[in-house]
Amino acid sequence: MKNGILPTRYAVSTLKTLDIEMQALQGLKEALQAPELSQAVDRAIHALAATRGRVIVTGMGKSGHIARKIAATMRSTGTSALYLHPGEASHGDLGVITPQDIVLAITWSGETAELGDIFHYCHSQDVTLIVATSHADSTAGRAADICLAMPAVREACPNELAPTSSTTLQMVMGDALAVALIEARGFTSSDFHVLHPGGKLGAQLCTVGEIMGIDDAIPRVGRDASLTSATIEMSRKRYGCTAVVDEAGGLLGAFTDGDLRRCIAAHDLNDNISLHMSMSPLTVAPDTLVSEALRVINENAVSVLFVEEGGRLVGIVHMHDIVRAGVA
Repeated sequence: MKNGILPTRYAVSTLKTLDIEMQALQGLKEALQAPELSQAVDRAIHALAATRGRVIVTGMGKSGHIARKIAATMRSTGTSALYLHPGEASHGDLGVITPQDIVLAITWSGETAELGDIFHYCHSQDVTLIVATSHADSTAGRAADICLAMPAVREACPNELAPTSSTTLQMVMGDALAVALIEARGFTSSDFHVLHPGGKLGAQLCTVGEIMGIDDAIPRVGRDASLTSATIEMSRKRYGCTAVVDEAGGLLGAFTDGDLRRCIAAHDLNDNISLHMSMSPLTVAPDTLVSEALRVINENAVSVLFVEEGGRLVGIVHMHDIVRAGVA
């Protein structure tokens, strides 16, 4: 009860479901801390990471839906994986499994009849079979080369029949395997971007070097430039500022439209730009993630970042570039 208000009947029901499923997850955590499941997971990860082929994930019914998600998560994190429907497998699709592949079967009861043909095929073709089940002594558990024996749990369904807590554990186990494979394969954010070029996630993973202005697009003047020439250069380009560089292309400072407004009425337009430029402008490297560049811009209340590499000015990025990239 909060502020004297009792939760509704169905709010109580949903909270009960959460409690039951969190208890199930706690049971899985405890099981993973015990030697049997911990060692089985370690063997599974080594086998999955070492395979020269693909991970064929299979399951029937609700477990099949979980298997599809596990395969999708693995694909998106650098592990070649696909879902194989057990029914279709028995009618010709067993041919999708090659000797280089490894099969991951998801079955809570371990007695899913439709998986039988896949198990027989794996044995006859010497394909490694990993089974995730709550019954290690089941048909599936005994067929497995590696059995991930998950703890028995109470389903959240009032009748304790509909797969709820069990599918939550299957999903979490799949995520745990996929994340462990990220570490085993050394999969980086750059690799992730290669597989996720679209949408906001892809935009967040692109680098400043992919969207920055380069070469003639960069507004810049030399250290001997006058206030007038710096103003002209700034006006010619779209960034509202100009870089001031030395003879080697190193960044010395920046002159912005704000600097211009502050000095235009009180100073000679023939003044050297070094008298009016801002020292130590904010810079990033070309391989900086655009999402990180956005954080720097927001935290420092600026609209432009200069891009340096090897002590030289190589680019410039404006807040508008980040917006167009789809991050902001």
